Amino acid sequence: MESKSDGVGGEGEEQGSNPRRHFITHSGALAATALMGLVAAPVREGAWAAGTDAPEKTELRVGFIPLTDCAPIAVAVAQGFDRKYGLQIVPVKQPSWAAVRDGLLTGDLDAAHALYGLVYGVHMGIAGLQRDMAVLMTLNQNGQGITLSSRLRDLGVTDGQALAAYVHSHPGELGFAQTFPTGTHAMWLYYWLAAHGIHPFRDVGTTVIPPQQMVARLRAGFIDGCCVGEPWNARALQEEVGFTVATSQQVWPDHPEKVLSTTAAFVERHPNSARALVMALLEACRFIDTTANRRQVADLIAGTSYIDAPAAIIAPRFLGDYEDGLGHKWKDAHAIRFHDDGAVNFPYLSDGMWFLTQQRRWGLLKREPDYAAVAAQVNRTDLYAQAAAQLGVALPREPMRVSTLMDGVMWDGRRPAHYAAGFDLKMA
Repeated sequence: MESKSDGVGGEGEEQGSNPRRHFITHSGALAATALMGLVAAPVREGAWAAGTDAPEKTELRVGFIPLTDCAPIAVAVAQGFDRKYGLQIVPVKQPSWAAVRDGLLTGDLDAAHALYGLVYGVHMGIAGLQRDMAVLMTLNQNGQGITLSSRLRDLGVTDGQALAAYVHSHPGELGFAQTFPTGTHAMWLYYWLAAHGIHPFRDVGTTVIPPQQMVARLRAGFIDGCCVGEPWNARALQEEVGFTVATSQQVWPDHPEKVLSTTAAFVERHPNSARALVMALLEACRFIDTTANRRQVADLIAGTSYIDAPAAIIAPRFLGDYEDGLGHKWKDAHAIRFHDDGAVNFPYLSDGMWFLTQQRRWGLLKREPDYAAVAAQVNRTDLYAQAAAQLGVALPREPMRVSTLMDGVMWDGRRPAHYAAGFDLKMA
């Protein structure tokens, strides 16, 4: 589903100063209505269609991939936040992001912990069967990584500049993996490579591998590097098959990562259930970001029901303690975050638009979409605002935010077509 721009959010349209984080803290109905103008009237009117706050569907199958950022799902169940809002969340572990997509489209899953770019790819019809989708909230920021093989390290390839020199002297030799063609890991990998002068489609090979298979593929020499969520970068380091050449937060500090997603049809049929699910996961995200709870949560998600990996591998990066396998250790200022007083969770329209710009940049979208209109359709700021108001969670003053990525290029949601076309490395 590709729509040409008709001027909404197009070139030259001003959308204010877009400060990075200005929040309001109203806790009543005023906060719930503060952002209502951002979404279409039929969506607003349908939000309270049942005439009651009671969920229309109480048992929800919620898909997830075994990654540290599935923590909100696990915590919502373990702490009973789902039951607090009249739901029973049934966590359903998935083998791949394609399985998450398929589960949402077939209805086997009611909602899912999902890659931001996966949701937009499905909505635009470039990631399989087209279906109108919904992003209900952002579950986390930061916390992914790019790992290179120990073989490259032994050859002296220990940073992006050295990798670029190697790639250009050994054209077509190296292969990298990401986790879904339109997903976040693909976009972080492509952006990082391109920022170092490596074209991700012409200079190297790329393939799709489920996260939990990355370390085995590195060990076998099937790939030379990958972009994946934790704890698999840490696992590669622990098993000495790779090292961390970059974190995703070095690509984009405080970038959007996983989202709570469902289909637009589910929201239309079950608006109260969708809102209750956001409330349960907002509580879970707030619980996780309480420092005293972090180690407890690491132990929870380490279990067989979730990641099935040693807590000793999960905990350090979950707590912000990094080492890269090259002798460097640091406390990361932009480690994985789940709430931050609501700054993490609001589904900013500019975040969704960014993924569209990168899908356009790399030729996945063949035509210019109407960036702002698509984001306003997918990102359900109305339901989020209602849920946040009930919990007293702060809302931003604007649905856009300003970010500066690793190459110094600023993204603020304005002039998206110009932004997408402005990179030196892109698909012609």
